Amino acid sequence: MIGTLKPVPKENWPARCHDPKRSNVWANAYFLVQEFQEDNGLIRLTVNATSIASSGRWKDGIGWDALQEIKSAVGYGDRDAVEVFPRDTDVVNVANMRHLWIPPEPITFAWRK
Repeated sequence: MIGTLKPVPKENWPARCHDPKRSNVWANAYFLVQEFQEDNGLIRLTVNATSIASSGRWKDGIGWDALQEIKSAVGYGDRDAVEVFPRDTDVVNVANMRHLWIPPEPITFAWRK
């Protein structure tokens, strides 16, 4: 159980991110979720823990079940999402943050019941 995610008022959104594509933010005691409206109807959800590890970075270890529940909790339970593992030359790893990409249409390569 991830707990209830509540909408964060715009005046309380994290100040470190000034991306004009950011459209919504949700949070609870465990997670911060930010929504970005990307090109071509693509939505990007960023998910990070709200607690800080001894390294000074957000705590790591957000599992698949939590991501699935978070996706549903912020209104995208009826949509597919993809997490990308880029080629080595394109890796950007500056924070313990997960990115879910939600396309406007169902993906064609997903397993279905």
